[in-house]
Amino acid sequence: MKNKIPLLLVATLSLAVASLAHAGKAERDFFAAEVAPALKTAASTLKQSCGCDVKMDVKQDSFQTVDHLRQVRYAAGTIVDNAPRYCNDAPSKAAVCQLKTLEFARTGTTAFKFAAGKGTITLDESSYPSWDMLAAELDK
Repeated sequence: MKNKIPLLLVATLSLAVASLAHAGKAERDFFAAEVAPALKTAASTLKQSCGCDVKMDVKQDSFQTVDHLRQVRYAAGTIVDNAPRYCNDAPSKAAVCQLKTLEFARTGTTAFKFAAGKGTITLDESSYPSWDMLAAELDK
């Protein structure tokens, strides 16, 4: 009996944590109303300003709240605000157009990493990478 109680406790806590990991209606609605259009605008801006098609992907399972998802919207807005002024010459356009896929994930660390055509924007609780962080990595 002693061994069953800790096992039952672990199973119960695991179930509780797993249930929190799934987004609810508020998060799904916010994603559809705010995040998806922001990502579409960011992709369109990159196409118009820099001449490249970039697929946007959100690891939705890493975002549990509307506040977490709001960071994705802000990061997309940074692209919209800065890409037109950055992509004003051929070398800058070429640097940005190395990017084929841009993934957003909440990891607890704010960063931008790029390798083999894939960029990953990681977000923490209250911040997102600046355009300068993205440009510096793409311009290497």
